[in-house]
Amino acid sequence: MTVSYPFTAPSMHEPAPEFGELREKCPVAAVTLPDGTPAWLVTRHEDVRQVLVDPRFSRAAATAPGGPQSELGALTSESLIGLDPPRHTRLRRLVASGFTPRRVEQLRPRVAELVDGMLDTMEGLPRPVDLVANLSMPLPVQVIFELFGVSPDDRDAFLGWSAALMGKWDRDPERTRAALDGFAGLIAAKRAAPADDLLTALITARDEQDQLTERELVMLCIGVLIGGHETTANQINLFLLTLLRERDRWERLVAEPEALPHAIEELLRFVQLGESGVGQVRLTTEEVTLGDTVIPAGAAVLPAMVAANRDPAVFTEPDHLDLARADNPHLAFGGGIHYCLGAQLARMELQEVLGALLRRMPGLRIAVAEEELRFRFGMAVRSLETLPVTW
Repeated sequence: MTVSYPFTAPSMHEPAPEFGELREKCPVAAVTLPDGTPAWLVTRHEDVRQVLVDPRFSRAAATAPGGPQSELGALTSESLIGLDPPRHTRLRRLVASGFTPRRVEQLRPRVAELVDGMLDTMEGLPRPVDLVANLSMPLPVQVIFELFGVSPDDRDAFLGWSAALMGKWDRDPERTRAALDGFAGLIAAKRAAPADDLLTALITARDEQDQLTERELVMLCIGVLIGGHETTANQINLFLLTLLRERDRWERLVAEPEALPHAIEELLRFVQLGESGVGQVRLTTEEVTLGDTVIPAGAAVLPAMVAANRDPAVFTEPDHLDLARADNPHLAFGGGIHYCLGAQLARMELQEVLGALLRRMPGLRIAVAEEELRFRFGMAVRSLETLPVTW
C-alpha cells in the first residue's frame, strides 16, 4: 500500500496522527509526494537517526537536477543543507569557527544585553505589544548580523529577502532574484569595508585563498544568515505559545528558572517547527535495509523528525510535555554531518530570551485568542506574522 503525503496536523500543537500510526504499523512506508515522486517515509527514532547519519542517504543526490522538488530552491542544492562530503566538509569548515561552544559562550553577555534592551523598549510601548516585531525576530537577526558584520541598517531589507527565499522560489521569480541580488550586495559592501567578522573571513577565503567560488560564497552566506535567525525566531514564538497554553507550565518555570535548560530541550523535542514535520529528503546511493524494509538505490527517503521525537521506544510518555525530562535524545537539530551548525547558538539565545521573560515579565500572556493568530503563507517553518502579548 502506498500512502499519500503530506499529512494534515489537527493543530499547531499536535502532529498528524498518521505519523504515529505508521510508526507503529509500518515504520518505513511507501508514500507519494505532491509532485508524484514515490518516496519512503521513515518514522521510528532509530531509523530516522540512521537516515540522518548514514552517508548512503545522500543530500547532494536529492538536490541534483531531477530530484524531488523543494520549496527552498537553490538553497537546498548550493548551501550546506544540500551538500555531501567532500564539498560539504570544505564549506562547513569555513564557517564552523563562528559557532563553537566557546564562541557561543563569549557571545552570551552581548545577547543578554540585547534582550534586556529590547524588553526595556517593550515595557515602554502601549500594550499589547507584538513580540515578533519587538523581540523574537530582531534578536536573532541582530546576533547573526553582528557575527557576520552586517549593518543593522540592512535589517528590514534582509527580512524581506529572507522571506522570499524561505518560500517557493518559483512563486515570484522576480522577488527571488531581487533577494539573491540583495545578498550579493551585502557581500560587495563588506568587500569595500572589511572588518574583523565572519563575512570578511569568508570573503578572504574566496578572494585571497581560493577556497570557494563566488557562487559558493553567496549561497553559503545566504544559508547561514537565514538559518541563523528564521528558526530561532519562530522557536521563541512557538515555545511561548506552548508554555502559555497551560498556565501552570509557565508558572513552574517562573518559580524554578534553573529548570529552563531541560525545559528548552523538551520544547525542542515536543514542538513541531517545520510545517511538514519531516526533515530534508535524502536519496539512497545504493540498496539499504532499514529495519525490515529493503529500500532500493535511487529512492527518495523522508526522515520524519516529528514522529521520531515522539517514539515511545525512546521517550516515556512521548505525547506529554515533561519540562523536567532529563534523558532527551531528540532530533530537533538533525544529526550526522548536517547537524545544525547553529544549534549551540540557538540554545543560548532561547535560554537568554525565555529566562529574561520569566524574570522580568512573569505575568506574560498572549493577548488574543489562539485562533486569531496568523502564520506567513508558504514558509518552510511555522512563522507567525504577529504575536500580541501583555503582562
